[in-house]
Amino acid sequence: MSSQQAERNIVIIGGGIIGCTTAYYIASHPKFSDSTTKVKIIEASANGVAQGASGKAGGLVAKWAYPRELVDVSFPEHVRLAKEHNGTERWGWRFVGCGSWEGYGEPITDGTGTGIGAGGERRSLEKTAGLDTESVKEKRATAGLPDDLTWVKAELTEAYSPMAPANSQAQVHPYLFTTSMLEMAKERGVEFIPGRVSAVNIDEAGGHVTGVAYTDPTSGREGLTVPATHVILAAGAWSTRLLPSLPISATRAHSITIQPPPNASISPYVLFTEIKLPSRSRGRVQRVSPEIYARPTNEVYCCGPGDNSALPDTVDDVQVDQKACESIREHVASISLELREGTVDKRQACFLPVVSIGGGPIIGEATSVAKGLIIATGHTCWGICNAPGTARAVSELVMDGKITCGNLQKLHPSRFI
Repeated sequence: MSSQQAERNIVIIGGGIIGCTTAYYIASHPKFSDSTTKVKIIEASANGVAQGASGKAGGLVAKWAYPRELVDVSFPEHVRLAKEHNGTERWGWRFVGCGSWEGYGEPITDGTGTGIGAGGERRSLEKTAGLDTESVKEKRATAGLPDDLTWVKAELTEAYSPMAPANSQAQVHPYLFTTSMLEMAKERGVEFIPGRVSAVNIDEAGGHVTGVAYTDPTSGREGLTVPATHVILAAGAWSTRLLPSLPISATRAHSITIQPPPNASISPYVLFTEIKLPSRSRGRVQRVSPEIYARPTNEVYCCGPGDNSALPDTVDDVQVDQKACESIREHVASISLELREGTVDKRQACFLPVVSIGGGPIIGEATSVAKGLIIATGHTCWGICNAPGTARAVSELVMDGKITCGNLQKLHPSRFI
């Protein structure tokens, strides 16, 4: 890819965390000039950006996430962004404790829910795959609850272990982080276009992208086009609708947010739980594993396991299974009085893009398909965490002609398509 083009018309498909952060990084690149470089984000949702996983994720940022080569770029970039743009106030940036909790839950109802949405079978989110599991097991044997982790019942706790040392994990509010990236990108000249992309246009003779075709989600007008010298495909689980050869599957995950009572004190912890619940109707113990994220302003985010239900046409068509959300509430309320007495604010679901042949995400120029077509998708549950590293790499690829922030060859599209 030439870095000496006189003019760049860059179209980013997808208004999630990857697309919005990439737009910001390109517009912040030293070689960026709004007179020679035009950047546009196209998002299919009629409700704006961050309507999928980017607005409904937990927001954990961890040094032990995966893949390592991308995390090593992303984590320090998160720290820098928060420092330079007041991330603490703007998108809830803060370092948090993160631990593995095991114990018993007190029954709320019959305890037969699973937290899995109807229409799909259970699928692991594999968030802890980057951890040294043997080390975690060793720590569990001797570790107890931290003194300030008072919002889970100590008498129900069998074991608690830190996932990693202090300052190894932080958090952001995903929706606020995504929308902040878009706002800062727009301040630098990036244009936002509501549109459902139907095709990436390619000059067959030259083998180079020429633009994208899209439909306006508000008016329904079809056949609209935007010219492009570079197209960045960052549409998450929906990326395969435009490039079917991508080995990406979709995992649906349900979540809720809870507002504890005003007088409750929710210390900054993220918990990966293993809860044993009595199940009277089954005559055995039920094991559930919700994740719990304490956020600033005392909001608590909780999510259950994933499922493999079918991906709908657009993010606006995602179905929320209310029973799955209620199961998550019952599970987390079984170990915390503060969560039991809290009010459920949101019940939601989203789809995560998973590289189905292993590895990923997929980042780089897909020259086997077309010159100028850049893939940036397949981030599983670590899209929020790895967005800055992805954005920095893609901005270098577009503006400099090569990625220099890290060795991302294992993530190159040529390994997957």
